[in-house]
Amino acid sequence: MRADLNQIRDWIKPNTRVLDLGCGDGTLMQHLQENYNIVGYGLEIDHKKIVQCIEKKINVIQADLNKGLGQYFADNSFDYVIMSQTLQATERPDQLLLEMLRVGKEAIVTFPNHGHWKNRISLALSGKMPVTRTLPYQWYDTPNTHLCTLRDFEILCKNKDIQIIKRTVVDHSHEQGLLMSYFPNLFGEIAMYHLRKL
Repeated sequence: MRADLNQIRDWIKPNTRVLDLGCGDGTLMQHLQENYNIVGYGLEIDHKKIVQCIEKKINVIQADLNKGLGQYFADNSFDYVIMSQTLQATERPDQLLLEMLRVGKEAIVTFPNHGHWKNRISLALSGKMPVTRTLPYQWYDTPNTHLCTLRDFEILCKNKDIQIIKRTVVDHSHEQGLLMSYFPNLFGEIAMYHLRKL
């Protein structure tokens, strides 16, 4: 599995109910079902990835996250709702975050940190939107419509009465370093948050 999925796995307790938004090919859900005895669903829009989920015996629903979760799930249907590297590509990340915490007791979200020092320097020196390992697209073809920094995300959580249980900040290789501990918004490339409602 990708290194960020390993971190997500470590935040999930066995024998729980899990929803994975933008579940891709179902790798995380398959691992959790086989090793953690979880019961879960994945939501995915890509038809080819849905076929891969079905082949892995993952319960998957073809859905557009931008339309919300109300038509699929009632309040507190899950213990955890996961969204890995997808929040920045949604139309209204703030509303989707609230939906995650409506259908789940806790949420786990990961996203690229647009406040990373390389992005800041690239924009300052070139005057162009940065293209990096974690944001490898040009401004005109990127699926990322709502990029944010750690500080932006934490302000959103505060304004929406969302408690941050844990935060991990890593580089592109999902390694942690001393500078990231002291200056996470400047040196962290990928942010990982474990959340719940206040």
